Amino acid sequence: MRGIKRWSDIPSSEITSEDIFWSRRKFVQAAGIVSATSLVPPVIGDETNEILRYQGEVSFSQVPPLWLTQKIGVARPSEFSTKEAVTPYNHITQHNNFYEFGSDKDDPAEKAVNFNSDPWSVEVSGEAEVRGRIALEDILKNHDLEERIYRLRCVEAWSMVVPWIGFPLADLVKRLKPTSNARYVRFETLYDPKQMPGQRSMFTSIDYPYVEGLRIDEAVNELAFVAVGVYGRSLPPQNGGPLRLVVPWKYGFKSIKSIARISFTSKRPKTTWEKANSREYGFYANVNPLVDHPRWSQATERRLPGSLFAPKRTETIAFNGYGPQVAHLYADMDLKRYY
Repeated sequence: MRGIKRWSDIPSSEITSEDIFWSRRKFVQAAGIVSATSLVPPVIGDETNEILRYQGEVSFSQVPPLWLTQKIGVARPSEFSTKEAVTPYNHITQHNNFYEFGSDKDDPAEKAVNFNSDPWSVEVSGEAEVRGRIALEDILKNHDLEERIYRLRCVEAWSMVVPWIGFPLADLVKRLKPTSNARYVRFETLYDPKQMPGQRSMFTSIDYPYVEGLRIDEAVNELAFVAVGVYGRSLPPQNGGPLRLVVPWKYGFKSIKSIARISFTSKRPKTTWEKANSREYGFYANVNPLVDHPRWSQATERRLPGSLFAPKRTETIAFNGYGPQVAHLYADMDLKRYY
């Protein structure tokens, strides 16, 4: 497709040097083993100081269970990671769309501070051999975690690069053993108005609980990911902790947060934003610079961090740069019609 920026076209100035990339990763993994709050000694070297400034700090009240901290702490690097400069931790955790906690970007970090996600379980239903309620620890116990550094492209035309910790969604799908009737996977966010003030708001335009879905072939693609951590520590609630989906070739709203239910279905689920405004938010939501949002262009994006007077603008890449891994899933589809 003419005019689309290729993954190989990304300038070297946007790429983190290999030495800094690996030293940062080793530091973050070590921090995850030591403590859920990443405590560091008072005397530290220049390199560690640089990493802490880069990473930033955000706290929330709940201390994650020790088993989860330890499991995240030994996550291995993944071959699927980009080497682009990673967005600082404080931006990743303070600039969020999570309407269950409010509509402003800083609402989730502020209003999820007392969110309690321990214990956590996921209810599995529908066209699958394995059904019922499964505790988070049981979901994770058979999976070795890995770190995948993915580009995140919001439908609002801003983007980040996020170092997620988790495991392939395909591995979970395989464990749940969908039947031959299963064509889609339906995901549902926790519904808890006591903890999530946006769900009890009189002014919300969203039908809760939040619902998202994927075709089975999308769900088992090698890039689809289940995240339980970020930056070498457990996933904060404002980022969808303790369990969220990451689908890096789609707009961010497809990567549903705080998953409480998974269903396998024969019919395509009606998703939350599709129900709210199907003209603007389609089921597939593949990143496509040639299909504009009705209210703004999708040809470029604003990479965070940046400022109002010095925004970091870059061309948007088809499938967010992951075309080699996913374009075949849509080979016979009109992506302007099935957006």
